[in-house]
Amino acid sequence: MAITAALVKELREMTGVGMMDCKKALGETNGDLEAAVDWLRTKGLAKAAKKAGRVAAEGLVSVKTSGTVGAVVEVNSETDFVARNTEFQEMVGVITDVALEKGATVEELAGAEYPGAGHSVSEEVTEKVATIGENMTLRRSARVSVDSGVVGSYIHNQVVDGMGGLGVLVGLKTTGNTDGLEELGRKLAMHVAAADPAPLAVSPEGLDQEIVAKERALFVEQAAESGKPENIIEKMVEGRVRKYLEEVCLLSQVFVMDGESKISDILKAAEKNAGAPVEVTEFVRFALGAGIEKEEADFAAEVAAAAGTA
Repeated sequence: MAITAALVKELREMTGVGMMDCKKALGETNGDLEAAVDWLRTKGLAKAAKKAGRVAAEGLVSVKTSGTVGAVVEVNSETDFVARNTEFQEMVGVITDVALEKGATVEELAGAEYPGAGHSVSEEVTEKVATIGENMTLRRSARVSVDSGVVGSYIHNQVVDGMGGLGVLVGLKTTGNTDGLEELGRKLAMHVAAADPAPLAVSPEGLDQEIVAKERALFVEQAAESGKPENIIEKMVEGRVRKYLEEVCLLSQVFVMDGESKISDILKAAEKNAGAPVEVTEFVRFALGAGIEKEEADFAAEVAAAAGTA
């Protein structure tokens, strides 16, 4: 029997399972819808689909580096308990290896082959949902590379080696001696993790201009309330914008390690050992669950409901 798009859509609506898995199930059962549902249940995929709507804001951020390349991924789970599950940790580690090798976007990473499994990374995550019993998502990934130099990394709140609650990669480019440069990269990654405010770009040129425009508009509004002349207001706004750029751009931030030197000065000092300019090409900062709206649980209400008193 021909497996039509309409049939795949119908099975998906019945089970909530992804399109590719539905197509595979129909292929395995010669287009029999009921048999396909049973096939999905046997594989645990229908069970996994029921969990897909639940908020997954815990999990792990994982980083790995290899010379001039580094990768960072975030895989979410519903609870911190699962983040300490060795089966979950092993999966996250393998996914990070794939990201390091492929250099893919999160979409490409999800579709890449999961080593030794005969299916994709996305399908592996789905299988783990079924076996571990919690919703999980491959949320995001990034890769940092330099032509010559090193990629430094840091994990904060480390659960196991290379995995924790906040991961940072920093690309350091130089054509000179790289001895000691990896340690500098690690310290700069620690700075990116700890700085308040967290840097948004290496330099003003790399900042999202929409963000700058929004800040400028806010400063204009605030300055206008002062009642000062227009030419004075303009100078006030430019001063505040300049200060804002210094605060959120990495090169102009004060190094958290010594509380005195600017990052640009730290790089200048590193040139002496390298014998050539040292440049931060880019950085990536992943904080676990950042931007995910978490459900606030009322524990007392849950207990009361379970006891039948609510």
